[in-house]
Amino acid sequence: MSTAHVLGFPRIGAHRELKFALEAYWRAGMTPAAEHDLIETGRALRLANWRAQRDAGLDYVTVGDFAFYDHVLSTLALVGGPPQRFGFAAHELTLAQYFALARGNADQPAMEMTKWFDTNYHYLVPEYSPATTFGDGVNWLFDEVAEAQAAGHRVKVALVGPLTLLWLGKARDGLADRLALLPSLLAAYRRVLERLAEQGVEWVQMDEPLFALDLPPAWLAAAREAYATLALESTGGAEGTEGRGQTPRLLLATCFGDVSEHAGLLTSLPVDGLHIDLVRAPAQLDAFVRAWPAGKVLSCGIVDGRNVWRNDLDASFARLAAVHEARGEALWVGTSCSLLHVPVDLASETKLDPELRDWLAFATQKAREVAVLATALQRGPATVAAEFEASRAAAQARRTSTRIHNPLVKRRAEALTDNDAHRTSPYAQRAAAQRARFGLPLLPTTTIGSFPQTPAIRAARAAYREGRLGHLDYLEAMREHIRFAVGKQIGYGLDVLVHGEAERNDMVEYFGELLWGFAITDHGWVQSYGSRCVKPPLIYGDVYAPEPMTVGWAAFAQSLTDKPVKGMLTGPVTMLQWSFVRDDQPRAQTALQIALALRLETQALEGAGIGMIQIDEPALREGLPLKAREHADYLAWAVRAFKVASSGVADDTQIHTHMCYSEFGDILPAIAALDADVISIETTRSNMELLDAFETFNYPNEIGPSVYDIHSPRVPDTNEMAGLIERALRRIPAERLWVNPDCGLKTRDWDQVDPALRAMVEAAKRVRKALGEARKIARPSMTDKGGCHAKQGKAAIA
Repeated sequence: MSTAHVLGFPRIGAHRELKFALEAYWRAGMTPAAEHDLIETGRALRLANWRAQRDAGLDYVTVGDFAFYDHVLSTLALVGGPPQRFGFAAHELTLAQYFALARGNADQPAMEMTKWFDTNYHYLVPEYSPATTFGDGVNWLFDEVAEAQAAGHRVKVALVGPLTLLWLGKARDGLADRLALLPSLLAAYRRVLERLAEQGVEWVQMDEPLFALDLPPAWLAAAREAYATLALESTGGAEGTEGRGQTPRLLLATCFGDVSEHAGLLTSLPVDGLHIDLVRAPAQLDAFVRAWPAGKVLSCGIVDGRNVWRNDLDASFARLAAVHEARGEALWVGTSCSLLHVPVDLASETKLDPELRDWLAFATQKAREVAVLATALQRGPATVAAEFEASRAAAQARRTSTRIHNPLVKRRAEALTDNDAHRTSPYAQRAAAQRARFGLPLLPTTTIGSFPQTPAIRAARAAYREGRLGHLDYLEAMREHIRFAVGKQIGYGLDVLVHGEAERNDMVEYFGELLWGFAITDHGWVQSYGSRCVKPPLIYGDVYAPEPMTVGWAAFAQSLTDKPVKGMLTGPVTMLQWSFVRDDQPRAQTALQIALALRLETQALEGAGIGMIQIDEPALREGLPLKAREHADYLAWAVRAFKVASSGVADDTQIHTHMCYSEFGDILPAIAALDADVISIETTRSNMELLDAFETFNYPNEIGPSVYDIHSPRVPDTNEMAGLIERALRRIPAERLWVNPDCGLKTRDWDQVDPALRAMVEAAKRVRKALGEARKIARPSMTDKGGCHAKQGKAAIA
């Protein structure tokens, strides 16, 4: 038989049960009673997920994919490796301490957070030092295995593999080589595997997506050491492993790209099976069909775990049939990656257009697609003929639907010239015009865009959406929240204001509701991090903006103050990355269509008197392909899309962009090529480390490195923020430095925002004053020939 399995299942629940339980627990102060409720919610979600997998017809349920905050953090807790700076005993880690690692506490800032490979999921970055040791950790995984077994399920455990866990971490305190920690880490993994063997676990899926990267030789060599250690005394079943009897069989799971260049290495590893991603890299199957040893499992990830379009069962079956004939029972069928990245169940989408709904599959439906394919391979497609016919009809309807194509959009894209992707003048000339127009002080202060989404705001939006609040009443309600946000900012003393985005449920979904070619689900939620969930729109057709989308809100806010108010847009690449994108045309073409819609919006904002426009691109780095050989092509079309969106305005209109929670050092030339007048970036959790790269690269335009981590409830004080500004000034000239938080403030409460932004403004004023004094002292030593210009703006205040 062909075994059917998935690499993981969404953990948030079909109706975001985990989100609401987490937030209730935090609001209650993490009391024992609240902890009990949270634990019970987690247990109920796991049981529901396993039941869904069993009912879909899968041969194994996946255990180990659940986490109360993040699976990387949970793996660290399992192997005894949480950051030592918190002072927690790993083997006695409590749930409250687990959340302190993720969210920070009074003594320590939260762990750094960044993107999981090229997805929009954020993981917590491990911290490694020469003193790092691994050992006994929490027992949560073993308890979950026992739960699944007690419910009558056949269990396959999923773990983040040791190589990926080391690769994803950051070396600190002089650690020269993370691989020096590998022996200790492998010993901890061995203990976990032995414990799972005692529980009767047959298979452990070791998730090693790092094999889709360009790996240094030392890491490839370490793979041999790692799996030679972990495979000792395996329960056997694979060729050459019979009779070992102490640890479960190992399925090494790769995803997110092509690993065929490592076929020789992977084939030589003493593992019992290999999983490959045939959605992102379909051509690699041929290499592994030829090379993979007979008798070992080859798991084919042929159902897309990253997108929501229904599987073409005919095409998938045709691809796998020859493999099944050659490999028989050693062929497994699975998803390309964990289903963490897609919504839970399409059955909840009762209001979605029926034609569009028929083109979709969420996690529950994808699990069934996997089982159908495995059944067809084992018993023939006739045994699941109805499901094949439904797939066939949906594919045909989608190919021929008239709602997908818009000739006007295609003509506009074809008419673009190189001039449409460039500002009229270079940055230096624009900067002079902007300084003359706005007259901002040194170190201008601003925020990234959103302010707290209060219950009153959410209630008004819900009432309007459901028809309980009329259009004019809704308009006035949102205007009142804008008045409130603008008044708050004036009170803080901010130099550049925003309207607060009260009318926006999400930075992508808001635009998706207004653009043609997009559709919005009611329950299509996916986890971004912790309790933060997003509902990506569906891009099913050509993108077109029938009318301005933000002008009224921005113009109203600007009417309330003489200070500049930024217009707020989400960039074309981020809209693309944070949506479920059509797969019937190149992504570059879809990005350009979005950029054309945004170009019209920037021109409309400028025409309404808005002099600063922020086009957020936090997902620019996220979209970078994992292989270096593919970078140039992606960056070329991504940068062009941004420039098409931003280049249709005058010199004295200042274009901002924002980026967060990714490693930007390797794409700084592309970021500079965006030619935004001001870029704001997240640097708080990394203690301004990112600015080292900006200094080395000599980034030419203005920069706002963050001084306030908004994803933690911890509120930094003035001294801390001033210290971060001073650190930034060692790298960035003061004339080009802005002061801001690291992201929008929608997830925070006003009682956190108020002291934080007051402290931020006070910190900027304090450093401005110090800069002024330093320059007064330095001025007598300056030569008449302007010898100071070589160090312009880098007055020392260390």
